[in-house]
Amino acid sequence: MTKSNKVLHGAIALAGISALALTACTGPAGGGGTSTGGAGGSSITFGTTDKVVTLDPAGSYDAGSFLVMNQVYPFLMNSNPGSAEASPDIAESASFTSPTEYTVKLKEGLKFANGHALTASDVKFSYDRVVKIADPNGPASLLSNLKSVEAKDDTTVVFTLNAANDQVFPSILGTNTGPIIDEEVFPADKILGDDEIVAGKPFAGPYTIDSYKKNELVSLKANSEYKGLLGKPANDSAVIKYYADSNNLKLDVQGGNVDVAGRSLTATDAADLEKDSKVKVYKGPGGELRYIVFNFDTMPFGAKTPQADPKKALAVRQAMAHLVDRQAISDQVYKGTYVPAYSVVADGLPGATQPMKDLYGEGSGKPSLDKAKKALSDAGVSGTVNIKLQYNPDHYGKSSGDEYAMVKEQLEKSGLFKVDLQSTEWVTYSKARTADAYPVYQLGWFPDYSDADNYLTPFFIPGNFLKNHYENSAVTDLIKKQLLTPEKEEREKLIGEAQEAVAKDLSTLPLLQGAQLLVAGSEVKGVEKTLDPSFKTRLGVLSK
Repeated sequence: MTKSNKVLHGAIALAGISALALTACTGPAGGGGTSTGGAGGSSITFGTTDKVVTLDPAGSYDAGSFLVMNQVYPFLMNSNPGSAEASPDIAESASFTSPTEYTVKLKEGLKFANGHALTASDVKFSYDRVVKIADPNGPASLLSNLKSVEAKDDTTVVFTLNAANDQVFPSILGTNTGPIIDEEVFPADKILGDDEIVAGKPFAGPYTIDSYKKNELVSLKANSEYKGLLGKPANDSAVIKYYADSNNLKLDVQGGNVDVAGRSLTATDAADLEKDSKVKVYKGPGGELRYIVFNFDTMPFGAKTPQADPKKALAVRQAMAHLVDRQAISDQVYKGTYVPAYSVVADGLPGATQPMKDLYGEGSGKPSLDKAKKALSDAGVSGTVNIKLQYNPDHYGKSSGDEYAMVKEQLEKSGLFKVDLQSTEWVTYSKARTADAYPVYQLGWFPDYSDADNYLTPFFIPGNFLKNHYENSAVTDLIKKQLLTPEKEEREKLIGEAQEAVAKDLSTLPLLQGAQLLVAGSEVKGVEKTLDPSFKTRLGVLSK
């Protein structure tokens, strides 16, 4: 039975393609976890230039918001530190009970920090809500294979999927879609404000929020009631401190005012800190992408501009792709901490290719003015093309200004473009980009899980999180097909074809790929445990 004082919500069906399916037969998802150790260590202070958009899981799909959510909300599935494998978190077990049914059994006696019981009804509410609200900045696109959620009883949840044998689904339950929230605190059909969330104490993760000043300071307290995979935090409490300037973050980690510095220090800062004996620089598995997004409605010759012409719009995108010099940006701005990216899928993942190298520039990654001129000329574009290019100075680090100054310089020195370069703070930026405010703009991607699909489905299927009005049925079919293909070699071939197809359309223009980077005081322990292929920052593994 579900809670008598809670309202059950009808099952949801999300129209569109079936997504997020992988290979292999049905079976249990992951195994048991290991504790990070009992609470008892001193407080840890974590510094970052990232910003929180919202603490409401339905309204955010960004690293800054997830940093906090990952500490305070429970998940059905998670991964042990050092691993990316999906394993039960607050679930007792999780497995496919039919090709299209994934059944999760919750642990007994779960409850939120406010004293409310955490039951299957809360799980159903949490997932139904993400899909129903479908916030432009939310993670609903990750649930495109979800047909319905049913709470069978207080501890049993059945997810019914559109596509059979979706082996990526366990990993999806540990992403931005996955925080389990209290249906007695959150409204079913709208985003709840951060202050109301903190006051409602709907937390059942490793920590609870003790005090909250948005994008200034978050104080976390170890949650003794947490019964999940990660175990009790290795510290009594943690503080997340926010910085507007990475230089101040660098100074504070050097001075011991911050125990661990996270995103985003500049490459120069990192190089300087490697020489400082009081701190240690840690580098983890890569996967982060930086890229330019084209709004297909509002970019030059876009569908809703007075001069709308899809061939000319494509030529503009192609010319920009021919002109960007990724290696120069990597060398001069990031000192090699970011390397050139020639695909929408991070290099090193199974199925990753580099179609941008062959399609654009002179064939080996270097720019080509002649090919840029030809692309525009062949489409009938004459004169200088005016580009409004937007970037963000805080979410992706201080070096973004230098990065986009170089992009502007590279485009303008060709004589083919005039670039109006502007910047906006992240909290405004993240909302404005989905409201068609920026014709051409910067984004970065921090993967949810280690699979090439995570660089395809969220970006290029109908209803994707970019909201840039790009759709191509052939691309959609390729993405769908690779998700449902059991043979490894055939799936990787399809992933390659999907990369080639989106490279030709140029919905986005990949620029750089980077590694994870943390800087910590020499006495801090456990930092390497939170730099793993799951790409999740876990404050509970840190101690000193």
